[in-house]
Amino acid sequence: MPFSFKLIKRANDSKARTGLIKTNHGEIETPIFMPVGTQATVKAMTPDELKEIGSQIILGNTYHLYLRPGDELIAEAGGLHQFMNWDLPILTDSGGFQVFSLSDLREITEEGVHFQSHIDGSKHFISPEKSMQIQKNLGSDIVMAFDECPPFPADFEYVDNSLERTIRWAKRCQAEMEGTDQALFGIIQGGIYPELREKSVKEMVELDFPGYSIGGLSVGESNEKMYEMLDFTTPLMPQDKPRYLMGVGTPEDLVEGVFHGIDMFDCVMPTRIARHGAVFTSQGRITVRNATYKKDFTPLDHACDCYVCENYTRGYIRHLLKRNEILGVRLTTYHNLYFMLDLIAKIREAVNNDNLLIFREEFYHKYRN
Repeated sequence: MPFSFKLIKRANDSKARTGLIKTNHGEIETPIFMPVGTQATVKAMTPDELKEIGSQIILGNTYHLYLRPGDELIAEAGGLHQFMNWDLPILTDSGGFQVFSLSDLREITEEGVHFQSHIDGSKHFISPEKSMQIQKNLGSDIVMAFDECPPFPADFEYVDNSLERTIRWAKRCQAEMEGTDQALFGIIQGGIYPELREKSVKEMVELDFPGYSIGGLSVGESNEKMYEMLDFTTPLMPQDKPRYLMGVGTPEDLVEGVFHGIDMFDCVMPTRIARHGAVFTSQGRITVRNATYKKDFTPLDHACDCYVCENYTRGYIRHLLKRNEILGVRLTTYHNLYFMLDLIAKIREAVNNDNLLIFREEFYHKYRN
């Protein structure tokens, strides 16, 4: 298989580590943040701009691409890389989280999930095999197994039964992907129950996936509980396989996630809040749409050297956003993604230099003041 992971550095002061993932479409330095390209595009960004700010890999969404424009059309175009003009690695999720979030519009069976489209109410069915077939058509480098995502809160028995189904489905995904050069990651579930997390890791590791995702976190539990689950779970996971925390990626989450041994992150938050006029800065998050910035002719972040901060002011960007000018959202999105990718690069450097604890303390001292 063309996919591989090499562990480069294990920190002396935490569970943090750095590594190198190799795929058909290039190498990825870990830990890494993956911008989310739900609809075969990272909203408001061109592929060249993504490369310019340091994106090494992006994420595509199986559920949305299956519904529109259709995975068969994308396959006819030459796969997702060709379709969207992105020649670096792509990870696709399984569609499971989106399907299960439909709640009133879906029915879970052992074979798979029957659901209605959130777009037009049309009826569909996705099984583990179907999810794999869609992702094969998309041609992504890293593929997620189709899992059941339990709601939060959920009692022990429900999460245990859900976990067992996820393991059975993982085996079916593995059988469907046999003979392909796409790397299939198994997904660890178990909710907020340590014994179920341990059980999930044990059974998933026995299946010997090339990488493992941690699912079912950041779904309503407190940050403290999420970090507690990471602190418990990551030491049980293989050292020689990448660890991906699904759907998690605020600035604080990157710092804490790496501290607890996570290698890969993704989150829609940087692009989503950018569309509402909010941006990350080294001194915390601000909403640049607010009136207080009307006559503020300083950069979004004095400590940032991105294209936006070197060329535009808060007052100008606020003006664009208030007038619904497209450029406003492009500038806030560019800055937010740059901020996240720059932050994860600095975290990698701190881990390699055995300096993460000091970096973490300095980050919070600035970010929370």
